[in-house]
Amino acid sequence: MLDWPAIMKSLARVPRRVPVAIRRARPSDVSALVTLEERCFTSDRLSRRNFQRLLREGHCICLVAERGGVVVGYGLVLLHGSTALAHLYSIAVDPKRQGEGVGTALLEACEEEARAAGRAVLRLEVRPDNASAIRRYRAGGYKEIGTYADYYEDHSDALRMEKQLAGGVLQSLNDVKFFPQSLDFTCGPASLMMAMHALDPSAYALDRARELRLWREATLIFTTSGHGGCGPHGLALAAWNRGFHAEVFVSDDGVPFIDSVRSEEKQEVMRLVHEDFQRQCNEAGIPVHIYSLSADELGERIAAGKIPIVLISLYRIHGEKTPHWVVVTGSDERFIYIHDPFVDAKNGKTPSDCLNVPIARLEFDRMSRYGGNRLRATVLVSKPAPRPRRR
Repeated sequence: MLDWPAIMKSLARVPRRVPVAIRRARPSDVSALVTLEERCFTSDRLSRRNFQRLLREGHCICLVAERGGVVVGYGLVLLHGSTALAHLYSIAVDPKRQGEGVGTALLEACEEEARAAGRAVLRLEVRPDNASAIRRYRAGGYKEIGTYADYYEDHSDALRMEKQLAGGVLQSLNDVKFFPQSLDFTCGPASLMMAMHALDPSAYALDRARELRLWREATLIFTTSGHGGCGPHGLALAAWNRGFHAEVFVSDDGVPFIDSVRSEEKQEVMRLVHEDFQRQCNEAGIPVHIYSLSADELGERIAAGKIPIVLISLYRIHGEKTPHWVVVTGSDERFIYIHDPFVDAKNGKTPSDCLNVPIARLEFDRMSRYGGNRLRATVLVSKPAPRPRRR
């Protein structure tokens, strides 16, 4: 005979999947969002000012889940400039409503909104000890892509996960290890280090001392304001000096970035440095082509085992009119993928926002030009040549 009282008692403990209404957050929801933060998290909380700024500036997707007109959860997705990458920053569900499917509904809605915004990849961080969230993400198609040490306020690590929203498989090159630039002007050395380490990981380590040494070798001394950045010829020479094969492609063989410097004295120094780099490239036999590589040609070079370091304008990703070097890690029929060494921590970005960033081919063509002369520059780095390496 069935024990109906025991059965009913057991069923009462089964969480109910209660339908919720999901919509875009409004400024009037800020108090409810702050309350959810306080109920759901003991650290790493978003403040009232954080929510107000996010909703005002609009570089995000913030959704709320309502039940009976009461906000019971929210999901926050950050949009990464002109790229096809989105970052699931947070999902919070009222503890009294957990187990009712609110979190899953919010996650699916965040993915759909990110996809509608033209994003191809959604990434997130989660605490390694948050087993229920990790199970939910895995069930939803998220894959682990690494860890981020000392990520949370309590110094806990974070597990990085991602999901492809546009279908297909992320194209990558030689599992290029990410290395963030440590200073505003070392994007070139950081990019070159990533390329050399990918080609010869046992021989070339990633550390800050090498980053600064490369900058000293490859800098043009002056660019824009402050410390000088690196030009394509200097980066190619730095790679060649360490035994790697290097090749330069530039749309204009004049002095890079000289138009951004007003002082005639500084311009003259830049000319002397550039001419010396040209002479050294010629003596070393480094090929220099006055030619711009297309997206298709970049893909062909990648397939041949070469790693492109490409000059872009930082404006289309980070809103600053500054020349910037990135590593191209792969390509497919829709996207160019890059490692961006600049981690904009002040605006909430993490290293996972900078790994294999998908950029639509047309958008990449727009951003890979800099200055009034629309300079295009690429340094191709390939496996070490058979000659002694200088440290």
